Amino acid sequence: MIKVSLYATFRLIAGVKSLDLDLPPGTQLMPAVREIVEKIPALRTHWLDAAGELYPHVHVFVNGTDFATIPSGLDTTLSAGDTLDFFPPVAGGSHH
Repeated sequence: MIKVSLYATFRLIAGVKSLDLDLPPGTQLMPAVREIVEKIPALRTHWLDAAGELYPHVHVFVNGTDFATIPSGLDTTLSAGDTLDFFPPVAGGSHH
């Protein structure tokens, strides 16, 4: 079981703050993201572009680590007990 937590506007859009994903062993991050979108279709336009790719502004943390800093990125293999945290773009501040 993978524990998924949604934050800020994603939580408002989804209408839930968390959900559990029951995924086959060896599932990678991107298929897990697609599974969440299947369960909560309202998130699709906020997370995925027309090609079904994850928008760069969606921040996904795997067990507390930003997936963008993990060498395998969206191909990161998930295990039972892992946690996924989804954060929307942070408003305000400077842009890099």
